[in-house]
Amino acid sequence: MLVDRDAAHPASASAPPTSRLHRATLAGVAALVLLASCGGGGGGGSGGSPDSGGGTTPPTTGTITGTVNLNESRGVWLNRQLLRWPGIDTTGVHKLYWSAKGSIQASVGAALTGHDGAITLDAYAGSVPEPWATRFKWVGAGATLAVKAADLTRLAELHRAQLVLVQETDGGLVRHATTTQIGGALDDLYAAAADVTDLGATLNGGNTRFKVWAPTAQKVSLVLYDTLGGSTATTVDMARDDATGTWSVARTGDLSGRAYHYRVEVFVRGTGVVTNLITDPYSLALTADSARSVVVDLNAPSTQPSGWAQSRPPATVAAAPDMSIYELHVRDFSANDPSVSAAHRGKYLAFTESNANGMKHLRALAQAGLTDVHLLPVFDIASVPEVGCTTPSPSGAADSSSQQATVAATRSTDCFNWGYDPWHYTAPEGSYASNAADPLARIVEFRAMVQALHEAGLRVGMDVVYNHTTASGQNAKSVLDRVVPGYYHRLNAAGGVENSTCCDNTATENRMMEKLMTESVVVWARDYRISSFRFDIMGHQPRAAMERLQTAVNAAAGRTVQLIGEGWNFGEVADGARFVQASMWSLNGSGIGTFNPFVRDAIRGGGPFDNGNALVANQGFVNGLWYDPNTLGAGRTRNDLMLQGDIVRAGLAGAIRSYTMTLRDGSTKRLEEFFVYPNQPAGYVTQPSEVVNYAENHDNQTLFDNHAYKLPLTTSREDRARVQILSAALTMFSQGIAYFHAGVDTLRSKSLDRNSYDSGDWFNRIDWSYQDNHFATGLPPSWDNGSNWGVMQPLLADARIKPTGDEIAFTRDAFRDLLRIRASSSAFRLRTAADIAARLKLHNTGPEQVATVIVGQLDGAGLADAGFAELVYLVNVDKVAQTVTVDALKAKGYVLHPVHRAFGAADRRALEASYAPGSGAFTVPARTAVVFVRP
Repeated sequence: MLVDRDAAHPASASAPPTSRLHRATLAGVAALVLLASCGGGGGGGSGGSPDSGGGTTPPTTGTITGTVNLNESRGVWLNRQLLRWPGIDTTGVHKLYWSAKGSIQASVGAALTGHDGAITLDAYAGSVPEPWATRFKWVGAGATLAVKAADLTRLAELHRAQLVLVQETDGGLVRHATTTQIGGALDDLYAAAADVTDLGATLNGGNTRFKVWAPTAQKVSLVLYDTLGGSTATTVDMARDDATGTWSVARTGDLSGRAYHYRVEVFVRGTGVVTNLITDPYSLALTADSARSVVVDLNAPSTQPSGWAQSRPPATVAAAPDMSIYELHVRDFSANDPSVSAAHRGKYLAFTESNANGMKHLRALAQAGLTDVHLLPVFDIASVPEVGCTTPSPSGAADSSSQQATVAATRSTDCFNWGYDPWHYTAPEGSYASNAADPLARIVEFRAMVQALHEAGLRVGMDVVYNHTTASGQNAKSVLDRVVPGYYHRLNAAGGVENSTCCDNTATENRMMEKLMTESVVVWARDYRISSFRFDIMGHQPRAAMERLQTAVNAAAGRTVQLIGEGWNFGEVADGARFVQASMWSLNGSGIGTFNPFVRDAIRGGGPFDNGNALVANQGFVNGLWYDPNTLGAGRTRNDLMLQGDIVRAGLAGAIRSYTMTLRDGSTKRLEEFFVYPNQPAGYVTQPSEVVNYAENHDNQTLFDNHAYKLPLTTSREDRARVQILSAALTMFSQGIAYFHAGVDTLRSKSLDRNSYDSGDWFNRIDWSYQDNHFATGLPPSWDNGSNWGVMQPLLADARIKPTGDEIAFTRDAFRDLLRIRASSSAFRLRTAADIAARLKLHNTGPEQVATVIVGQLDGAGLADAGFAELVYLVNVDKVAQTVTVDALKAKGYVLHPVHRAFGAADRRALEASYAPGSGAFTVPARTAVVFVRP
């Protein structure tokens, strides 16, 4: 996900939230951003009314000057003993005051009052030991203070009270006062908590145990309800384990199906001591609208659809490059499908209707070679009412604003959102269940969906969002921050919650946030049989945390679980400011994949933040740059096109750092030396498992809409469909993981919407009957598109652009043929950088190239499952036929790939392609992707 998705920010800056969405992908000058949304309520972690006496006291004009603000946390615990206070020197006396009731008052030049006691801190002159020095390298210079050895045993108890760090005069008068950031202290004090294996509600030996990590709480109780929605409850005090900071209680019997809360009494900065009634951070089941947690045993037969015990992911992926992914939203899949029973439209159970149009479509893709369906967020989200959500019925002209106005009127209560607003990480979303009030329905039906996809030959992936929560602080939809205030979220220098991802950033560098993330993914992989995961804004998480997660999930699932994610480098963690990130620049050697934005932009043209006329003028490699300029695209040069062609070729080589290629200027360089933008080389990975190739996903305009902007208005409907297939072919032929957005094969349009995260069913529709791609169904929502309506309206009103069923059917079938070609040979799915270097040759390069044609040669000799001794693929993006002569490919005996020659092959134009063995000349028809083979 990303920042607001409208503004690029330098890699070293923090990206401020400017809307409900999220996803900031900043790659310096290049704004490599994708976009997504983070719906849901906000709420800062440092808000609320001030502590007693805790506002900001300005500097005095007398002999004592300083600043007091007990609503801020400028002191940072490095570990259980050491504190850093940036901007403060070591003169005077430093003390740590506490108050169990949160009644401390402080003013500059006066003695601090309202406390229960204090300990004096020593100035620390030594070096901060590892790993704390590295972890807190971002903390500014200032006084480093140490708790005296004699006081260390008191620290655990003191962290359960209000703590105020004070610099005072020798006479005991306050100079500076602030509160403290506790992550380093809690991770050190309660390191043993990382080994606790039964957080949440667990059943064992006929008993039910409840356990929650709340080390700063003064008291925790279990509230156990007699019925799911009733008010009658039993409240039981929980016992604290001092070694781990967990609270637990056991109850006799199997309490499956019982609803519960935790009642946590805890000090909250800016508020005081509060009693929070909260759901379980480790909830596996919930009542409607996430009101209460529910005890559930995921191994119980009542949680499993018939046949679940035997259901396993298809064995179609031996290594990550085998993956071809179709990104799909649960509601998009069936909400608009009349072939699905009315009760199941937009629900998990739509996937169980094997004869419905959508499942027929997915089954056909699987038979052609698709391996994975990746579902946009299906964990519990905050933005969609699970009970009583609405579905508006817009209408209007092709370029009317009335449709988006109808959507806007109910956007906060309708049934649609992308779902990048996590509420509970490890429970299925209830709005997709047939009955959100039944805690088991969402579990059983989620599993039934996974099982149905397995039966269709598809593995299931999940889009997960551990980089932020929908809220923090005392917000009603805040969970983690009301259990351990100030711990689970990443804080800035003043103690405010960072929100560069759009919402309230989590601190996965903190041990227990990493643990929550890891154990959540384990549940999805082990208990729901999810095969692969796409991590939203993964660059905001530490590489080390992701590698530990990979190990843990593989072990728990008993198989390799593929991990991919958004490796964008931006915000407060940019350039390794806080830790080595799980970003596209720093995951080399991990085997974890990141999306390649360079090839995306080269294919599409422009970038994700283009606005106004730039949406039209910035043509890309497949849609006319230089060779077919639109009315605003004049002035671009052949050299401009060749640059984009070189970027595309780098993608075909899997963006491998060490791969050597001849560039447009005749130079031969490793891809890590080929810079697309300053400090951003086209080659950035070490193995093909680490790159995800794509030209479209849920973010930004669909490919069809992107091409609608950029192709000349006179472009025929047939050629628009062919350009769509060229885009898919370049992804299909690239080494690494192939990633596609649902509907890319049916010319899907969102009526030019650049960011449909909250645009309702209307702008997110898919038609599995292949009659309508939903282009020209109204101006898209004003909140993200209004500034571009002037550019959009003429396009939406132009009847020449919208395809007919014929073009949709061609694209559908041609896409499946591309899948068959990719699946036909392991040469398209090489495992290592060494294999790519040895087996892939890119021809027609350098200054004398035919600039509109890509030529790649794959050597299959001795390669298991290669299918052919050699393959040569050619992609001609030009609007006229082109001939390319490659001396090295003379007298090879190439013939068209069997898929092209098959009865019923989709692209009959490909049959016009020819090879002259005497000269090594290949002739490729206009706007055609073709593969030749040597058996």
